[in-house]
Amino acid sequence: MLSSIHILLTYQCNIGCDHCFLFCGPHARGVFTAADLRRALDQIAQVPAITAVCFEGGEPTLYYPLLLEGLRLARERGLKTSIVTNTYWATTEADAALWIAPMVELGMSAMSVSDDALHFGSVEETPAKRAMAAAKRLGLAASAICTERPRVVEEGGERKVTGRVMFRGRAAGLVEELPRRAWERFTACPHEKLANPSRVHLDPYGNLHLCQGVLLGNLWETPLAELLAGYDPQAHPIAGPLLRGGPSALIAEHGLPHEEGYVDACHLCYAARLALLERYPAWLGPRQVYGLG
Repeated sequence: MLSSIHILLTYQCNIGCDHCFLFCGPHARGVFTAADLRRALDQIAQVPAITAVCFEGGEPTLYYPLLLEGLRLARERGLKTSIVTNTYWATTEADAALWIAPMVELGMSAMSVSDDALHFGSVEETPAKRAMAAAKRLGLAASAICTERPRVVEEGGERKVTGRVMFRGRAAGLVEELPRRAWERFTACPHEKLANPSRVHLDPYGNLHLCQGVLLGNLWETPLAELLAGYDPQAHPIAGPLLRGGPSALIAEHGLPHEEGYVDACHLCYAARLALLERYPAWLGPRQVYGLG
């Protein structure tokens, strides 16, 4: 059952990571207005099962006053709040506390921070560690998101890719020279509960994402409660095949051309969705998360 919504406050980010599956970066378009944020939270509050919102991006703290307003509005509506951030602002532990304290005062209950070599290189003391130390002093629960660089290992006589990179979006450009498996082997989506999602993402354009880039509908066109009540996963042109047979079913059911092998399920799914983008614009988008204008 749906219990939380992750609000993509902006697609903009101060950095453009190679492994980002939303094509976020300094020049990415899309940010909530205060009015749209209020409108979205009003709709979210009308769905009793939804008890929490998480603000992320992009980098949500780039629009710090808007983030604070979102935290305030969510608290007014009885919603638990958290954020995901790359902590670029944590130049010292004391400075990090200056950023975190106002969010704690607005009832924020948790913070997830990016802390890995993909964001900061191989340095020992990272902004994320400073932010987590400041959070601990302020009594805020904080956890690290660590995404490893792709590595090839030998396992059971087969070369496999390790690490937590999902090869979609900009990360699809990292697959060169990595071992692949036959496309027919990807028979399930390993990451999303498409039949009964527990969380979805909402972007600044009103798009409600089952998985980033796979749309359930648009809040500015159809109220959230109506979208959720009308969701038929088996009839959805993307979710349906994924439920019936994973990314390989997207290829088979839609009759798509394909390569013989892919690095992981996300790599195959993303390639299939790119091929279907023009056919299903209401269910796949926005175009910028596919690297298109």
